[in-house]
Formats: sequence, structure tokens, C-alpha cells
Amino acid sequence: MEETTIGEPNLYLYRRGNPTLKIETQQLEDQQVKLTVEVEQGQLDDAKRQAARKIAKSAKIPGFRPGKAPYNIVERHVGESAIMEEAIEILVNSIYPKVIEESGIDPYGPGSLENIPSRDPLTFEFRVPLAASVELGEYKSVRIPYALETIEESHVEQTIENIRQQQAVVEPVERPAQNGDEVTILLKADRKDVKEGENPTFIRERSVPIVIRADTEPDETGEEWPFSGFSRSLVGLSTGDEKTIPYRFPEDSSFELLRGSEVEYHFVVEDVKSRTLPERDDELAKSVSDFETFEDLRKDIRERLETQSKENYDQEYEDKVLGEILKDTQVKYPPQMVDEEIHSLIHQLESRLSYQGLDLDTYLKSRQMDDAALHEELKPVAEDRLKRFLTLMEISRTEKLELDPAEVSKEAGKTLQMYAGSMQQGKQPPNLSQSQIQALVSNVAADMTIQASLKRLRDIASGEAEKVEQAAPEAAQEDIPLDAKQEAAQAEAAVPEPQPEPGEAVESKPKTKTRKKKQKAE
Repeated sequence: MEETTIGEPNLYLYRRGNPTLKIETQQLEDQQVKLTVEVEQGQLDDAKRQAARKIAKSAKIPGFRPGKAPYNIVERHVGESAIMEEAIEILVNSIYPKVIEESGIDPYGPGSLENIPSRDPLTFEFRVPLAASVELGEYKSVRIPYALETIEESHVEQTIENIRQQQAVVEPVERPAQNGDEVTILLKADRKDVKEGENPTFIRERSVPIVIRADTEPDETGEEWPFSGFSRSLVGLSTGDEKTIPYRFPEDSSFELLRGSEVEYHFVVEDVKSRTLPERDDELAKSVSDFETFEDLRKDIRERLETQSKENYDQEYEDKVLGEILKDTQVKYPPQMVDEEIHSLIHQLESRLSYQGLDLDTYLKSRQMDDAALHEELKPVAEDRLKRFLTLMEISRTEKLELDPAEVSKEAGKTLQMYAGSMQQGKQPPNLSQSQIQALVSNVAADMTIQASLKRLRDIASGEAEKVEQAAPEAAQEDIPLDAKQEAAQAEAAVPEPQPEPGEAVESKPKTKTRKKKQKAE
């Protein structure tokens, strides 16, 4: 069946079955179709008789055993409208599968009966969501430079220093605080730029340990708490000392909500402790890892940093490539797919909240929003995820990417082990049904397909795929053993030159060796 034009329904008359169905198919703008189905009178009469028998089995009709009352008695007892409603339900369940088959559409999920515009003849209007469709653009032409940064020695040194800081020996001291000390303070802070009626408390009074950074340890990441450079204000203070520090957060602060805010910090020093760092030696390696030597630890740290750096960069790179591809890709999907994605996001939100001891109702109340508002807020996120997923699955089909069933089973097994391990101690993990296991395997396979598609796009956009394709013929040529080439050349040389037949003209120019070169090249 040809694709219909939006707003211009096409009419088809189907006579494959008995009785005949008239089906009018209209493509809607939201990746759904409206199917208008006209039912023959004979089909309706059969359904009404079946409905009357069904009603007679449950209705108490005087003078008749359940299910034995004739049609006219049932009609007189319950009314024609009750029989008609039951007949409509019977007809819908009966003809809907055939309507879907005969209309030739590819549904995403079950449709719904939206309207009964006419009862003479009886006519149904179904709305059916269609499977998503993806039209890829010129995705193979996308090129983005791939520039993975090298892990510098300073990165390795910083990681080693962090390990030493974590393994420091802490001891109380009776002296003013100095660089490297751990100072516990009783801290509170108030905002100075609050509006009338707002609570000025910024940090409720509490004890916090602060490690004093040296001047040579700049806060490059901007993660020092409560603000960059705060620990330097503790130098020279002793137990019992108090101090008040006014601070205005810069407009480019990493704490977005505090940019431009004025805060006054007040604290009392509770104690001062020295921190002795372990030496950079084999003993440190043994105490924090399974390695016997410090050099092996350093090597492992570098490898881990390189792996993490590549994973982070690849993710950012793939997001950028996919973003460019989506600009030239047409993705259509029914609203039901978006709703399912929103419900998935809400389920993930509920899981995160449960780890914090919260529930969804409490979360919504804290944000002064209801379910409808949450759905509306999550809709753009759901649509973006849906577009990305559908596009990557289409890339997989277009590129003919195939998964190794053994690898899928292996990954599914790992997921099951993680699931069992996440259960609370003392509880046995529930037995999964066959359908649940199949769903898990399908999800694992989908994730692996997505990763394979992303890798393929990364190879294409970086030019790596092109290099591999160009190298393939050369590699095939190099695979030919040298002896075989020589044997082919010797065999050709042994073939005698053809002699001219009597009376055949002999060429005056010498014969070339084009054929020989061609065979050698092959």
C-alpha cells in the first residue's frame, strides 16, 4: 500500500475476508494513523446475537436458565443499547487484528478506539501509533578532528600526591597552624545580600576539617571548600582562635548559584593536627595496592589515567559527532514512545531518590510541582534521548553492525551478577522469569549495539575508518607470499610465444609486456 499524504485519506476496499471491511487510512502528523472502519450489517447482527448470549449467562432473566433466554427476551430485559455496547466490544476485539493486517501499517503498539462516528452503518475510528522512522542524512561526510590529550607527568604526580595525602598520619600539635596541617573549625556563614523575609543562614554551625594548602598548591579546579583560598586564612591560628572573613563570590565562580553573592564566614579553631605524608617508596605501593614496587604503582596510575582520559574524551567526541549528525537526520516517532521514555526517566529519578532516603512525592513537594509539571519538564530530555537512540539503531542497521552472541551472553551474565550483588545482605535475589531474562538480554544487546554504533561514527568522523578501508587492499596485496609471485612470473615466462599462422601479417613493432605486468599485479 502506498504511503498516504497527511490530510488526504485514501480509501481501500478489502475483500480478502468474509465479510468485507471498508478501511479508510489517514496518516496523521504525529507518526500515527487514523483508521476508519465500516462494518457490514450482517457482521453487526452476528455480534449482537453473540452479545445477547453473553449477557444472558450473567443476567437473571425470570423463566430462563442462564444463557438460555432467546434474543428478543434478552433485549426486552436489558435493553437494545446494552446489547449494542456489548456487541461493539466484541466487534472491536474481533476485527482489530484484521484491520491492522489489511491496512498494511507497521504499528508501534496497540491502538485505541477513539470514536464511533456512525451507527448506521456502524463505523469505528481507531488511532494507531506507528513504528518510528529515521531518515539519515550524509552522516559519512561528518568530519571532526580527534585530538586526545596526552597524560602529562604532572597528572601522574598529582595522583600520587593525592594518595599520599589520603595515607597521611595525623597527630594533634600544640602550636599555630601551618602549611599541610589539618585544622578542625566550628564554622557558620550568613549571606549579606538577602532580601526581606529570606533566611540569611548560608551554612549552619558545624565542625569541619580543613587541610591548609600551600601557596604552591593553586586550586586549579576551583573545588576548594567553602571557597578557593579559604584554607590560607587558617595559617598562624591556634586552638580557640576566632576569625570572621567576608567573601564575595566572583561572577565566574564554579558555584553558579552563588555568583556575585556576598557571604560572611565566622569560625572558631577547635584543634590543630600535623599531617605526616608517607615516603614515595615501595612500602607506599604495598600499602595502597597489590604492587610490590613504587614504579609498578606509578605505571598502573598512568595506565588508569590514560584509560579514563580516553573514555571521557571519546564520550565527549561521540556526543559532538552525534549532535552534528542529528542536524541532518529526520526522526519521527509517536507520542506513546515519548511517554514511555518519560516514565523511564521518572523511574530512574525514583531510584536515585531512594538512595537518599526520599520518595517522589517529597521531591515534588520540595519543588512545588505536580506530576504533570514533572512530565512537561522531562519531555525535552526524553525526546532528545529518543532521537539519539533511534538514530544510533538506524546507524547500526545501515552499517550492518553485528554482535557476537557469545559476547552478549557474557555481558548479560555480568549484569545478572551485578544485580544479585546489589541486593541487601541476608536476602536472596528474586528468581527472574524467562520473560524478565529475555528483557534483560535485549537491553544488554541494545546497549552493546549503541556502543558499536558510536564507535563506528567515531571512526568515520575522525577519518580512521577511511584509513582502514584504504589500507585493506594494500594489506591483501602484502598477504600474497613472495614465492607465489615468483612462481607465477616463472610460469608465465615458460609459456612459448604464439607463432603466426601461414599468411598472417607479423607486427613490425615489438610486443609489449603489458599482460605480464598485469598478471604480476594481480
